[in-house]
Amino acid sequence: DRDHVVLEPMGSVRRGAASHERVAMLRFSGDGEWLGVQGAGKGLELFRVRDEDEAARKLKRRRRRRKEKAAKKATEKGGGKKAAAGAAAKEVAEKDSNDGDDEGQDGEEPGGEDDTLKASDELEAIQLVTSMGAKIKAFCFAPSGTKLPPGVACRLALSLSNNCIKVLNISSETNSYDTASCIDLGGHRSDVRALALSSDDMSLLTASSAALKMWNPRTGSCLATMESGYGLSILFAPGNKFAVLGTKEGSLEVFDLGAASRVHVEEGAHGGAVWSLTPLPNKAGFFSGAADKTVKLWHWSVVAGEGGAKSLRVSHVKTVSVADDVLSVRLSPDGKLLAVALLDATVKVYFSDSMKFFLSLYGHKLPVLCMDISSDSTLLLTGSSDKNIKVWGLDFGDCHKSLFAHGDAVMSVAWVPGTHYAFSAGKDRLLKYWDLDRFELLLELPGHLGELWCCGISQFGDFVVTGSHDRSIRRWERSSEPFFIEEERERRLESLFEADMENTAADKDAAAGATSDAAAAAAAAAVAGRRTLEAVSAADAIIDALEAAALELERLRTADRERAEAAEAGRPPPRPLPPNALLGTLAPSAYVLKIVSAVRASELEQAVMMLPFADALRLLGYLPQWLQGPGTAVELTVRLAALLVRLHQGQLAATAAARPVLLALQRRLRGAVQGLKDVVGFNLAAMSYLARRARENEGVTEADAVVPAKRQLLGNGLAAA
Repeated sequence: DRDHVVLEPMGSVRRGAASHERVAMLRFSGDGEWLGVQGAGKGLELFRVRDEDEAARKLKRRRRRRKEKAAKKATEKGGGKKAAAGAAAKEVAEKDSNDGDDEGQDGEEPGGEDDTLKASDELEAIQLVTSMGAKIKAFCFAPSGTKLPPGVACRLALSLSNNCIKVLNISSETNSYDTASCIDLGGHRSDVRALALSSDDMSLLTASSAALKMWNPRTGSCLATMESGYGLSILFAPGNKFAVLGTKEGSLEVFDLGAASRVHVEEGAHGGAVWSLTPLPNKAGFFSGAADKTVKLWHWSVVAGEGGAKSLRVSHVKTVSVADDVLSVRLSPDGKLLAVALLDATVKVYFSDSMKFFLSLYGHKLPVLCMDISSDSTLLLTGSSDKNIKVWGLDFGDCHKSLFAHGDAVMSVAWVPGTHYAFSAGKDRLLKYWDLDRFELLLELPGHLGELWCCGISQFGDFVVTGSHDRSIRRWERSSEPFFIEEERERRLESLFEADMENTAADKDAAAGATSDAAAAAAAAAVAGRRTLEAVSAADAIIDALEAAALELERLRTADRERAEAAEAGRPPPRPLPPNALLGTLAPSAYVLKIVSAVRASELEQAVMMLPFADALRLLGYLPQWLQGPGTAVELTVRLAALLVRLHQGQLAATAAARPVLLALQRRLRGAVQGLKDVVGFNLAAMSYLARRARENEGVTEADAVVPAKRQLLGNGLAAA
């Protein structure tokens, strides 16, 4: 047995200021010269690993210090030994001056063997890396062999919790560090809850729980990040230089986009979350709707700031109280009507100038979460938690159409400017494109990994921007590639059908898991596969072929019977049968073989599994006929015979009509398989003969060819072992 020690304890090393944090990661550099100790917080300690000579000198200094301490203690105990202590101290000083080594102040191990190397002799604390602005999640050293700049002892990369990667250079002279490079993705750290496009489509604002970000929607670059409250709605001010943000706390925050700063906070603007903002067509102000059951009108105002600089503010003008929480407000482009969606699942329409009630729209079963009014101010589009979108006429308040739009709540809807096309975004992670003149779905755009919260459309409708729970912002561009509505509809139906097939198979598997062990074993022995639309289509084609073949056989039998009766009665024979338009010149069995051969091999098993027993028995009856004559499909016949017998073994054993079919199949199947086996054997023998002749022509004996092959096989076997 093994008597050697794999790991030897060498003691511990006292950590620095980050010692109160637990250690999350330990990692050595590639050359073994550095050790990094990552704490659970913002600290990373770096230790240099001394080489053997340095560690030996450190051990030597530690021994001298121990002797010096012992001499000092002896001096303190008795005054008669002062001379000896002075001589020992003098000897130590001389040795220190001769060595010329730096005196490290590493801690010593209390007790234990002092004449052996300790961890404190091997490791030297160099640097504590902190103040990264966020917690350190992981780190790594530069690969060994990396060329470092002068004065740099080592280089390491840090992964921070704020989605940032920093590369640091550790100085070899001043025991300090500096940032060599930084990769900081400008994305949000939480859900993108609201977004807005500027009037010229050159800027995009997105809001999350703690930040408002400005983007270039064309290039995707983050232009600015501003601290904010929990944003739920955004609106650009006229001129696109300022913006206002409605927050979950009920305040309105004004931002100077040029300076990338928050210039004003209207505290107490609402008593609840500000869910929606909509601008006035004359650009004088905007309406806000909140959870405090009020709709307020605000006007823009300009004030002079420090140094004479002008800044934007908002001033309250009017308040309208409603019966329930306001979830969305929209003003018609002509400025005449204001639509207000309430928590009671209704939409109230007011005259915007006098705020007099005009219409009440009922129909949604759950609250309306989003709305938009078309550019011609004639149609109102609403999206609700009941997964439906509805199109309303604003002249009489009638519902033109209700459409089941998403698999979950509809969170945002928007008309394409100047058209009656619209987009809807839902919690089912899909963005959908609609033609609301014909009330049909045009496109379904998957891509997000989480619920969609908001969407915005450019002024020309050439791109759409969406924000999601997955913290991403996606831009969807209109392409010149044409699409066909029928093809898109068929593709969606196929995906739904396949999903339904998968769910059905999963339910069957769950039911089989609750049955007895025998049933579970039978289910395990079943053919594995996934039921697809192609397999279902193939099963339908086989069933149709069997029906057509049965009708043709019945037609042929009827003609033969009529011909026999005419011969017995002495009548002239009837006219020959016209050829079958479907089968052509093929016999019924040949037609079935043609249809079955056209099924892809990957779909054949699933297609046969979906056949009813009656059709499976009819198909089994054609198999002996396929084995007659030259050019028979032996492999296909054997595969189908084995599959059908395995699937319907119990029913075949209990069906008397199946016995002659199985006996005929057994007689012909054995001979056909043996003939195929003979052909394969003949071909193998011929290939072996040709290979032997080729070796003889090249002057290579059979032994010379066999020995390397055996060696290769032996080598493969040893490698596998």
